[in-house]
Amino acid sequence: MTIRPSVLFVCVHNAGRSQMAAGYLRQFAGDKIEVRSAGSLPADQINPIAVEAMREEGIDLAAEAPKILTTEAVQASDVVITMGCGDACPFMPGKRYEDWKLDDPAGQGIDAVRPIRDEIKARVQALVAELIG
Repeated sequence: MTIRPSVLFVCVHNAGRSQMAAGYLRQFAGDKIEVRSAGSLPADQINPIAVEAMREEGIDLAAEAPKILTTEAVQASDVVITMGCGDACPFMPGKRYEDWKLDDPAGQGIDAVRPIRDEIKARVQALVAELIG
């Protein structure tokens, strides 16, 4: 029996980058990878421009909501990918951490968010290839 890897995407507000990454991972990996996302200071709602950018890719984030980062979520994840939350992310020994340096889409127009989205897509595709082949 194969154990399903688990990935947690973390950014400050859990309203843009981490939500887009989670959306791509769900699309590319299906049920082969468990997907979580959270924020150290979650926003009230997902960034509408991020929702629009992902809709162009056929991924609907409209029903998603920002979630608070918990120690339990970190403990339950094999890979923790941070996107600019720095020291706000709890560190657990034995976990794999990656920090993806990505611009924050907050306050940006769609033309500025598309390249961020595309960078996230490429990184998620590489992650999926690495985790499940």
